[in-house]
Formats: sequence, C-alpha cells, structure tokens
Amino acid sequence: MAKKIHFGSSMMMLSVVGILAGGCQEQTTENQAETTAEAPAAEPAERKFLTKPLVTDMYTADPSAHVFENKIYIYPSHDIDAGIAEKDDGSHFDMRDYHVFSMDSVNGEIKDHGVALDIKDIPWAGRQLWAPDAAYKNGKYYLYFPVKDKEDVFRIGVATSTSPAGPFKPEPKPIANSYSIDPAVFTDTDGNSYMYFGGIWGGQLQRWSSGKYNPNDAYPKDDQPALMPKVARMSKDMLSFDGEVRDVQILDENGKPLLTGDNERRFFEAAWVHKYNGKYYFSYSTGDTHNIAYAIGDSPMGPFTYKGVLLNPVQGWTNHHSVVEHNGKWHLFYHDTELSGKTHLRNIKVTELKLRPDGTIETITAYQQ
Repeated sequence: MAKKIHFGSSMMMLSVVGILAGGCQEQTTENQAETTAEAPAAEPAERKFLTKPLVTDMYTADPSAHVFENKIYIYPSHDIDAGIAEKDDGSHFDMRDYHVFSMDSVNGEIKDHGVALDIKDIPWAGRQLWAPDAAYKNGKYYLYFPVKDKEDVFRIGVATSTSPAGPFKPEPKPIANSYSIDPAVFTDTDGNSYMYFGGIWGGQLQRWSSGKYNPNDAYPKDDQPALMPKVARMSKDMLSFDGEVRDVQILDENGKPLLTGDNERRFFEAAWVHKYNGKYYFSYSTGDTHNIAYAIGDSPMGPFTYKGVLLNPVQGWTNHHSVVEHNGKWHLFYHDTELSGKTHLRNIKVTELKLRPDGTIETITAYQQ
C-alpha cells in the first residue's frame, strides 16, 4: 500500500492494514495470550531482527525507560489478547494493568516487579490503559497513564509510590485539563518538569481542536498546519498542570509548521523529550507512516525544527519509543511484533542510539528482509 495516507481516508486504510498485518487470529483469554508469548510466530527465513525481545513471557509495548536509583526502569504497556476484533480506532488494544521492569545495565538480566497498577483500582477509569510514563521528584515516583473514562473519553491520570517499581496508588480523579494519550514527562536540569501528550485518531487529539471535547473527528486539510502535540508545565507536586496547555510547534527547515499532508514528518503520537549538549530533542511517531522522527529546539516548550528519522518502521503497525542515557551511552527502547507477528501483541527491545558530532542522530533500522 502507498505510504502516504490522508486523514480523510485513513480509517478505512488502517482497518485493512491491521487485518493484513495481524492476520486471522483466534480470540483467546488473557491467560492464553500470556502463554502464547513463549511461542513465536514463524517469520520469513530471510528476516533478521537487530535485537531480541527483553520480555518473552508476556506481551509488552510502548517502553518508557528511565534511570532511577542507578538502574534502568522500564514502564511499558502490557498487551493482551482481549478477545476484541481488530478495529480501526484501536479498541482491540484493551490493556488492563501495568508491569514495571528493571535492569542493572542494558545487557543485564531484566526483572519483572509485578503489577504496578490495575485498571480496577482507578476509580474514574473505564477501559484501555495505554502507553504510560514515569517521573521522580520530591522523594516520590509518579506513574502517568492514559485511560478512557466512563464516558469513553481519554484522560491522563497519575499514581504515586515510594518505589520506582511500585505499586502505585492512583489519584481519585484525572489531571484537570488533560486529554488524549501518550503522556511523557521531562524534568529539566533547572528542576522544572513538563508533560507532553497527544495522539491522533484512536487517541482522540483531533476532537480537542476547539479546546473542548467534540465527539466528531475533524482534521485539518492537507495544506493546513498539522495537529500538534501538547505540552504543559507540571506543578511542583507533579499532580497537576501549572498553567495552560500549549501546542508544541514542529517546524520545517524554513521555519514553517509541518502540514497535515506531510505524512512522513508530521506528528501523530508517542512524544518523548531528551536533552543533549544543551539542546532539546523532541521525538515522536508519524503514525500511519511508522517513522520515529525527531526535531531539535532551544527550549523544552519548543518550537522544534524537524531533523530526520531516528527509527525506521518496525515490524507491526505501531512504533513507540523512549531515549535514555545510562553509563555514558544513549539507548533507544522500542517495540515490534517479533514474538507474535500480530499488530496488537508486541514486545519491547533496546539498542544503542548514536549521536553524531553535529548533534544529529544516526537512523536505526530494526530489521531486514
């Protein structure tokens, strides 16, 4: 299929691609899905993956990695086969809890710390615990998570713990003025923290263009500026926003906002920010073209200028990542579907991230065939 997919036709195309990529699948229970993670689907003999899955006894995705207490802690989604048919709005991505994993080093043994948060313990939650992130401040650890409320609207919640491994206790209500998906929290060297969030399509960002929720999907035209991710400064207690939610401007080489029709470069979901040599790197998924792209700026609030592709498309429909430095090296955490071959049953991986002397990043290719 052509890689350029316009929003007006994307819903039909994603449904087709999801079926083709996922194949016919039997509906199983959650326990059965966990068992099948140990039995990889057959792959073409010539396909070679860059790295191996970090976790093989369950399905994991969307890895948010951080260095806490001199260890690498990973906060991924926990994929299950919920027995829901593949649907273009992502309803079959029906996660119900989070596990936290840790490693002493990238090449070390990975430890599963068990369930850190379960959807049944979130008073306001309805369904679909999607990609989370974590942060540390004030002697506490914070787990940020998107989940649909009981009206089926995505909001972002926060839970706290005295341990990076959890368990985490959720606040009774979502963060005020939060919406959509994929929260990512970055704390700068000056101590200020920022949350970046947003995801188009199933993530509902397109329903908030007026500042209020509209159940009808509305996208800008191809020649108009693309929908932008959001950013808000965090309060000192890390439980709320300190000020208004703003657009994150992603600009082209001429200083103009990327356009909606620029599917290879414009934002779709999966924001992440890291800092290197005084510059701020905003990386994200282009969604229906499957790149992890990156842009560089002089402020954590943006604007950011597009620079290139950090990670080429992986096996599977989605592409979601994090970037972390540990022991003097930079690492990219990402996912693909090597274990299952199915788009919604994914596995997390890690590889080294290499930055050039001029500050640009070498593009990573995760598999060859």
